[in-house]
Amino acid sequence: MSKYLYGAAVQGIQGFIFQTNKLREIVGASELVEEICTTLLARIIYEEPDLAYKQAKERLKEDPNAILFAAGNVKYIFDTKEQCERLVRVFPKAVSEFAPGVSVSQAVVQFDGQSFKDAVNKLESHLRSQRNKPMRSQTIGLMGVQRSRQTGLPVVAQEEEGALDAATFAKLYECDKNGGAPRKKTSWALCQKAFLRDPNGETNIKEENIAFDIKNITEQNDWIAIIHADGNGLGQIVQKIGTDQDKFREFSQKLDEATVSAAVDAFEEVIKKAGWDKFIPIRPIVLGGDDLTVVCRGDLALDYVTHFIASFEKNTKNLLSEYIEGIFTEGDITDSLTACAGIAYIKSSYPFYYGYSLAESLCSRAKKYAKDDDSIREGRKLPLSCIMFHKVQSSFVEEYDEIVGKELTPQDDISFEFGPYFIKDKKNESDWSVDDLNSKVKQLSNGKEGNAVKSHLRNWMSLLYDNRDMAGQKLKRLISMTSMKDYVDDVTKGIKRGTKTIYPVYDILAIHTINTQKTKNKNTKDTKDNE
Repeated sequence: MSKYLYGAAVQGIQGFIFQTNKLREIVGASELVEEICTTLLARIIYEEPDLAYKQAKERLKEDPNAILFAAGNVKYIFDTKEQCERLVRVFPKAVSEFAPGVSVSQAVVQFDGQSFKDAVNKLESHLRSQRNKPMRSQTIGLMGVQRSRQTGLPVVAQEEEGALDAATFAKLYECDKNGGAPRKKTSWALCQKAFLRDPNGETNIKEENIAFDIKNITEQNDWIAIIHADGNGLGQIVQKIGTDQDKFREFSQKLDEATVSAAVDAFEEVIKKAGWDKFIPIRPIVLGGDDLTVVCRGDLALDYVTHFIASFEKNTKNLLSEYIEGIFTEGDITDSLTACAGIAYIKSSYPFYYGYSLAESLCSRAKKYAKDDDSIREGRKLPLSCIMFHKVQSSFVEEYDEIVGKELTPQDDISFEFGPYFIKDKKNESDWSVDDLNSKVKQLSNGKEGNAVKSHLRNWMSLLYDNRDMAGQKLKRLISMTSMKDYVDDVTKGIKRGTKTIYPVYDILAIHTINTQKTKNKNTKDTKDNE
């Protein structure tokens, strides 16, 4: 008997979420994206228009035909052609109305129920073709209509925030089913998922503790961090278990469970140390599959992502080892997944979309370095978990390669791009771990001597751009006069990587500034600079 494997890929997610710099709109968009592959999908498949998020997710988890429904991807097996045709016909329109500005690519493969692997491969090929076909925008509008000053799209409603286009309205408001006035959204489903081990259990976290404004996340300074983390080795595992429908479905659900649990672990560890007053200084944006995107207070980012990746490795070992066993035959990690991450440190006024783009580029950069090995490229070994970060100093929006050329390369053979930093094991003996970095940052807090060394190191870095001989003299003088000789020697020693000598000083000073700089008085919010 023929079956029909349906696949869908949601497109334009990042543009939809980071279309604005207003946190309430960003998190509203992330909630909508989360519900596209759960609530909206379940309502159409089961023909129950009133299904809530939790109910929809449980129904899909219990449904043996629901193979994948996370991170903007859907795979579902239909037993009849009519059911499949209905979803194909209805889903794109439902998505465009539910989250205006987001589009969806669809594909269907008919198979006999036995050759699941071939069906999945064929489906992915069809989806790649569909992604290349331009979708007609549903938000263009006519020339002679009022347009939103923020987005340039046609206005559909006048609310307290002003004239809103369809996408912004959907992010901020939900319509009353009985025809009443629209209500402002206060949903915090994604935060419950990322913060609470049991959303129905006892907790001191309430909905009023969730930040909807970026000023409620920042504290002593204006630095925030956008974190993007992504798992490694997923492709090889899917190739192996893709032949088995039940295993593929179980793996997808357990991977999601491992990622969500890692986010909760990271939250609990960071909040235990940092604490929080009225508002929690962490806001999840994307959490599902092997992906994580978070906006948080700058000084918490490095600890948060380190705990997340360490927990992700532990959780995937506990939940997924049976699926991973026998795939990776070399290296120390053979029964779990690893992950890489990028952190973009930006001022709260910097465009969020470009901050996310930078975080994604940094994550890719970390992966590229970690995967630079024949055994890894050939799929016999997993890349090690590591992190790249960058503190944006300029108001210009640039690609990371341009930033490296302008800001991190004082001479052709000298670079301040020292990362990535590894979570546990290092790729090379000369690489640094996150612990190594944190240790060096902490030593700069050594009272007046630490402040003096910090100032001299900045001068040394500046001189490297103009005259390396003068920089060398400056360094010798610093070592002769400071009590932190070993420290200065260690951070200015330089490591050879390719044709360049790289130094960790830039990264050390960046993290130290983000952790200690005070530009706001906590009570009066007056601006001052203690750096």
